Amino acid sequence: MPRPKKSYSPEFREEAVKLVIETSRPIVQVAAELGIQEGTLGSWVARYRREHAGDEPDLTTTERARLRQLERETRELRMENEFLKKAGRVLRQGSSVSDTFEFIDAEYATDLAANTPEAPSIVLMCLWLNVSRSGYYEWRDRPESATARRRERLKHLITVSFADSDGTYGYRRIHADLAGQGTACGPELVRSIMRELGLQPCQPRPWRHCLTESDGQAPPIPDLVNRDFTADAPGHKMVGDITYIPTWQGWLYLATVIDCHTKAIVGWAMDDNYQTPLIESAITMAARNHDIIDNAIFHTDRGSNYTSKEFAKTLKKLGIRHSVGRTGICYDNAMAESFFAALKNERVHRTQYPTREHARRDIARYIELRYNSRRRHSGIGYKTPNQAHTDWESRQLAA
Repeated sequence: MPRPKKSYSPEFREEAVKLVIETSRPIVQVAAELGIQEGTLGSWVARYRREHAGDEPDLTTTERARLRQLERETRELRMENEFLKKAGRVLRQGSSVSDTFEFIDAEYATDLAANTPEAPSIVLMCLWLNVSRSGYYEWRDRPESATARRRERLKHLITVSFADSDGTYGYRRIHADLAGQGTACGPELVRSIMRELGLQPCQPRPWRHCLTESDGQAPPIPDLVNRDFTADAPGHKMVGDITYIPTWQGWLYLATVIDCHTKAIVGWAMDDNYQTPLIESAITMAARNHDIIDNAIFHTDRGSNYTSKEFAKTLKKLGIRHSVGRTGICYDNAMAESFFAALKNERVHRTQYPTREHARRDIARYIELRYNSRRRHSGIGYKTPNQAHTDWESRQLAA
């Protein structure tokens, strides 16, 4: 039986194209990062450019030259500032020259492994840290033990994995990353090296305001989940909830639909309110972009929007059964709460959003290009949601 052609949601295509256009990164690099074909992404980008060809007026030759000069100066300053921030441990009093050389070597190896397009050279790093370039090469060419070489290699790989996670992965997920690359080592060794390198993942904040507001008029709706957030296949059981994102313009509300088998965000919607049309948009997106079986379960809290007659009609139209937990009991919808905690910890609490549109685009990119595609999930054996779905498809083909 031939493998079914892989499909991508319109939202994924849009964010992938914008990642190429807005960051001016090569298509081949972005395609490899997202795990899609270079030709596929190239066709998306070409179509987008054709459709938006007249959006902005062309710059003059002088304006283009000035813009390139400013962009180059900005890149160089940003590169130096970012490098010096990371070099704090070798700039403090008592740090040896050998420590500085080790840091330069690790940074250079990390940039090579990550194929960073605008990485600083050895000459620049030595200049910024006020050490001799010839001294660095003399230190690097000294013979070292096999254990030291292995530990240095692990340092490089761990640093790459940590940076690739945007500083969110702890030692367990980094260990899973290394295992996925075929690198054998124990989790305790990874934790030891992370401590040595000073790599500490961002920590969650303990408090969240509840948006559940029941109007007291909800019809009887059963709890069909009973805190069992697992499913035998995609599209059988889903959970949903709403959270809020602070921006300088006010709150932006996010509604999500999460598949219990793959842990992927299969539907989402954002707006400046959390009324019924918001959650209808999220569940409709899930039904449009993913295969949902008849009488699939959608589990939520008892908020007045989720228990409204309008939303009940939407679920009936889509052939989905509604399930709800108890009011004010976060454990009854723990899977949705877990995603919101990860979103707030890894993105929202580390970012300032001047506008709702800025927040919407950043969160959409996090969902489609990181959480679903690259972030390892402990609930599915430290695979990504996309990997979990691919594994399920492979089992169906083999059956």
